[in-house]
Amino acid sequence: MSSIKKLAGDTLWYGGSSIAARFLNYLLTPYLTYKLSGPGYGEMSLIYAAIPFLNVLFTYGLETAYFRFSQKLEFKKDIYSTASISIFISTLLLTVLLFACNTSLSGFLKLNDHPEFMRYSIIIIAMDALATLPFAKLRQDGRPVKFALTRIINIFLTIFLTYFFISICPGIIAKTPGGFIAKWYIKDYGVGYVIIANIIASTVTLLLLFKEFLSINFRFNKTLWKQMMIYALPLLIAGFGGMINETFDRIMLGWWAPVHSVEAAKNEVGIYSACYKLSILISLFIQGFRMGAEPFFFKQAEGINPQKTYARVMKFFVITITVMFLVVALYLDIWKYFIRKESFWAGLKVVPILLLANMFLGIYYNLSIWYKIINKTKYGAWITVAGAVITLVINAAFIPYFSYMACAWATCITYGSMMVISFVWGQKHYRIPYAWKKLLAYISIVVIIFFMHKGITHLYSNKYFSITVATILLFFYCRFLTLVEHKEFAKLPIVGKYFFRKNEAI
Repeated sequence: MSSIKKLAGDTLWYGGSSIAARFLNYLLTPYLTYKLSGPGYGEMSLIYAAIPFLNVLFTYGLETAYFRFSQKLEFKKDIYSTASISIFISTLLLTVLLFACNTSLSGFLKLNDHPEFMRYSIIIIAMDALATLPFAKLRQDGRPVKFALTRIINIFLTIFLTYFFISICPGIIAKTPGGFIAKWYIKDYGVGYVIIANIIASTVTLLLLFKEFLSINFRFNKTLWKQMMIYALPLLIAGFGGMINETFDRIMLGWWAPVHSVEAAKNEVGIYSACYKLSILISLFIQGFRMGAEPFFFKQAEGINPQKTYARVMKFFVITITVMFLVVALYLDIWKYFIRKESFWAGLKVVPILLLANMFLGIYYNLSIWYKIINKTKYGAWITVAGAVITLVINAAFIPYFSYMACAWATCITYGSMMVISFVWGQKHYRIPYAWKKLLAYISIVVIIFFMHKGITHLYSNKYFSITVATILLFFYCRFLTLVEHKEFAKLPIVGKYFFRKNEAI
């Protein structure tokens, strides 16, 4: 149980700060859906769909390779410097290349009216790439406070500057029309100011990580670098596939939505993107879990019987995300107010589908440890490429007929397929004793509970009745979990002490 406790601590610090940072960022959603037009929000969503896609290209799997090779004593002196020099040179070359291709990229994303948005985005991508290894070093060295503070400062600054540019500046200009701000401020440039705020925040982040940059000793180990590339390049392919699965559907929706204008298509993208963010609870938890789990899993691999630990981690993970699924899916009548533009509520039907998709994705991240541990990252590339093909085929075939509903189902089917393939393949190469029948039962039960709630509330359409039924169903599921997993919960330090030890029959 100490290893599980260690992972929980890592997730709390490293993952928790990432969760807090992303949650603060998500708080911009109601503000931006209110301030930006539907097409404007869709335009912003297209840009931020492209950024993580290009981030994969700029980092090319080196972060995971850094964690993997940091465990080997012969590489400890050179690993950080070698990886950092590699990232710096590749970032410089890729930035120049993308600036040269800016017009084509802007046209690809239907941003012909504002090609400068793509240039701004390239700057963000470059700075985020340079910050990747310093952040990884903080995690590897066990320095959670600086990691957390830097991430949260970045988001607070982004939120403040976004609000300053979009809401405060117009008020200042109204009072002093001939002032300093009025000379440079551009009216109705909302999406541009969101990106500029991000650039400033990323610049401050690099300054805060200055000491980590100074720790580079400028020693480049060619032998180590070649081994890292062999390990990392399949992860680059997997990363590209992952970004196709995660964000490319919005770009395809902008191309092929069954509407009659580019602006209407951007509005469809805006609806889908806003509703996608209602899967926030699960996606934030998965993000936080990944931040804590990756270095944890590699360290556990050096111990005795790590497979048992991986199986127990999976069980607690699935229990957590099934509860989160119900918390969001059953209370959509509350969560929908997170989206300020009521016209976007037409897309709420995609939320349960996307929640299930994110559950599958989180399980896949757990399962993926097998090919990283045995240094066969090519298997991960093949699995993710298979998922990317499914994504592209379903979206290309059905977006022209079903719009963003096709995107949601494509995401769910893709992640479900990747989860199954990884499980079957992984058990052949690196067997882990997952309690898969029990975990599958938990997932099935929460889906049934969702449909029960939907059926009951359909008979009597009232918000308060819906919330009451949701609370009762959620309570019974949690009670069911405490009965079935009584022994596991009793071993947890806090839960066992206060809820189980006094009454073992609970």
